[in-house]
Amino acid sequence: MKKFVSLVLAVLLTMALFAGCAQQPAEESSAPAPYEAVDVRITAIAGPTGVGLVDLMRKQQEGAAANNYVFNVVNDPQQAVAAISSNSADIVAVPTNLASTLYKKSGGKVQVLAVNTLGVLHILENGETVKSVQDLKGKTVYTSGQGANPEYVLKYVLEKNGIDPEKDVTIKFVPDNDTLATLVANGTAKVAMVPEPKATACLMQNKGVRRALNMTDEWDKVAKDGSALMMGCVVARSAFVQEHPEAVKKFLEEYKASITALQSDVDMAANLCERFKIIPKAPIAKMALPNSALTYVDGNEMKTKLSAYLTVLHTYNPDAIGGQLPADEFYYEG
Repeated sequence: MKKFVSLVLAVLLTMALFAGCAQQPAEESSAPAPYEAVDVRITAIAGPTGVGLVDLMRKQQEGAAANNYVFNVVNDPQQAVAAISSNSADIVAVPTNLASTLYKKSGGKVQVLAVNTLGVLHILENGETVKSVQDLKGKTVYTSGQGANPEYVLKYVLEKNGIDPEKDVTIKFVPDNDTLATLVANGTAKVAMVPEPKATACLMQNKGVRRALNMTDEWDKVAKDGSALMMGCVVARSAFVQEHPEAVKKFLEEYKASITALQSDVDMAANLCERFKIIPKAPIAKMALPNSALTYVDGNEMKTKLSAYLTVLHTYNPDAIGGQLPADEFYYEG
């Protein structure tokens, strides 16, 4: 009997020890600390590069954003550059070549977080003669953007199609997109390369104008270097990325969600573009958005395609991207 009692007690003691061990991890585990919102100042340029932010702007206005975002919309890219250069902005949405130039001028103090816009350039014609790039030979093509993305995109596509942009085509540069749109609308420019949303505005103002070529499609047809026509991006101060890595990740999660929401609901996107002054009128935004190549590309895919695109620009004019190709640290990979 004594042996039986001793055996029972030993079993009970062993079970108690196992139960204590099983409970121990639960006692030591603790829930992760709740995320604390960070103040993030964002400057966007009105137009395609700023479109992807508008649903995030709505969330901030409604108090539903993860961070405390303060948005500033400007019309001149140099205002965005000045904002991040003076530390009055943490993140800016700018053209990709300008991001590369900013990296060089700042001594590597910025990083590109994600690409937000592919090609927004379209060949418009007041007529029916341009069916392919080959049909541009012998034509006068009006465009803005001398010394920037548009000039080199046009020249690259022409050359890859066997057309000498110096001899076979007359390229007439105008000071800005407003001037360009006016020349197309009044019939002065029979053929022009126009960015969205100005291209849509031209179509609305002159019913004789049609969309002849999409330059993103034409780039993809001839590019054999892994590049893509990546024209807009978001850039952050490197110091901000280092100080607030979780805030940057939260921003990118919300930014991607914003772009996805806009892609799935054009009416909502158009109304938000007007509300936040990214595109002046919702009807123009509604027509322009399907041709504005809104996208979200980050990480290694962004690095591969954007670096190849910047290499193309560098071959035409190194100064267009800051004099030299940016180092690997320019590309944020999380």
